[in-house]
Amino acid sequence: MTKRHLALDDMIVALGEVLRANGCSHDVAQALATNCASAERDGSKSHGLFRMAGYVSTLRSGWVDGHARPVVEDAAPGFVRVDAQNGFTLPAHDAARALVEEKARQNGIAALAIRNSHHLGALYLDVEPYAEKGLIALSVINSMAVVVHPGSTKPVYGTNPIAFATPRAEAGPLLFDFATSAMAHGDVQVAAQQGRQLLPGTGVDAEGQPTQDPNAILSGGALLPFGGHKGMALAMMVEILCAALVGGQFSYEVDWSEHPGAHTPRTGQTLIVIDPTAGAGSLAPFAARVEALIQEVLSGGPVRLPSEERYPAREIAAKEGIAVDAAQWDAILALKAPAEAVQA
Repeated sequence: MTKRHLALDDMIVALGEVLRANGCSHDVAQALATNCASAERDGSKSHGLFRMAGYVSTLRSGWVDGHARPVVEDAAPGFVRVDAQNGFTLPAHDAARALVEEKARQNGIAALAIRNSHHLGALYLDVEPYAEKGLIALSVINSMAVVVHPGSTKPVYGTNPIAFATPRAEAGPLLFDFATSAMAHGDVQVAAQQGRQLLPGTGVDAEGQPTQDPNAILSGGALLPFGGHKGMALAMMVEILCAALVGGQFSYEVDWSEHPGAHTPRTGQTLIVIDPTAGAGSLAPFAARVEALIQEVLSGGPVRLPSEERYPAREIAAKEGIAVDAAQWDAILALKAPAEAVQA
C-alpha cells in the first residue's frame, strides 16, 4: 500500500476544491474540508477522508444545498437558534459561534439549537474550540434511524453521538465523542469494507436476530444502543434535544428516498456552552480542579484517557504530514470531475 504524506493545510485546500467542484460555496467547502482533514489528522478514520465520497454523493443527489446561508436567530439572553436552510451543520454553527460564546460569557451559559441541517463529520471538533478558550461544551446530534430500541425490530433512533470538551490545567482539552449506539455507523461501514466481524451485542439483522456481520446490519438490519436500556435512554434524550427542541426531524422521520446517493440526514443539533468562571468568586480554578481529577485517575496505573490518542497523532502529522493511502487520495481528487465523467 503506497502512502503519501500531506500537510494539514494542503489537504484542506485540496478537499475544498473537490467540494466546490460539486456544488459547495467557498465557506461551506472550507468548513467541511477542515473538519474532514482534521479528523484524518487525529486518526479518526471513520470521520476523515472516508466521508468525502458521502459528501460528494449527497451534493450530487440534490438532497443538500451546498450554497445555503444559515439564518441566525437571537432567541433569548442565553439561547440562539439557527435555521441551516437545508445546508450543512458546520457552517450554521460557524455563523452562530461568536454569538454563542458572547452569551455564555455574559450569562454563564448559552444553548445553540440548529435545525434543518446536515451533519456527517466528527462531533468532537465542534466542541473542542470552546474548551481551548476556557469554556465547557456539550453537543448532541441525531441522524437517520439505524438503531433499534431494545426488544424492537424497528429502527427508531440515530447513532445520536454525544461530544464533550473541557479545559484542563496541564494539557489540551479533555474530549470525548461517542455514539449512543454500540458502534458508530461509519465504523460499521469501515468494518464491512475490511471484512471484519463485529463484537457480540453490536446489532441485529433484518429479522431482528443478533449478528456480528456488518453487512447484515447495513443491509436491512440495525445497530443496538450501547449498554442496553442506559444507551437507549441517552439516544432518546438526544432525539428530544435535536428534534423536539430545535424544531427538526426525529431520526425516523428522515426520508431521502427521492434522492438516491444521499448520505446525510436532515436533522438537528444542540450545543450547550458553560463559562466555568461565571460567579466562581473564591472557588478553586476550574481547570486545576479538572486536572486534579485526571491526575488521581492516572495515579492508579496505566489508563487510557478520552482523546489522549489524538494529540500524539497531531504531533506526528505536524512533523511528518498526514499519512494517506495514495489510491484513496487519488480517488478523492478524481471526484472533482463531473458525475457524468466519473460514470463513464
